[in-house]
Amino acid sequence: QVQLVESGGGLVQAGGSLRLSCAGSGSINVMGWYRQAPGKQRELVANIIISVGMTNYADSVKGRFTISRDNAKNTVFLQMNSLKPEDTGVYYCNAQTYTRRQYWGQGTQVTVSS
Repeated sequence: QVQLVESGGGLVQAGGSLRLSCAGSGSINVMGWYRQAPGKQRELVANIIISVGMTNYADSVKGRFTISRDNAKNTVFLQMNSLKPEDTGVYYCNAQTYTRRQYWGQGTQVTVSS
């Protein structure tokens, strides 16, 4: 069983920065962040393979967001810079085990004002 604890998020003006954290317990292969804007489907923002640090980003956040991990603490961070109003949404931490089972955090609101 994997448990995820998220922190971070909040309200920021366009051009600002926020940092999200997600601490996971259990045997995790991949961790990442998805987001869901009102009226839209949940979409992948970024993820990282914990063991090797290989990352993957949505085109819309490349060059602005950085995902990283602290293996010792089984924690993943999402540094979000140059935020835009279209980055607004609920951000969910996601973990995938080696058996491809998925787990979700409770979600944290990110609001970017113009």
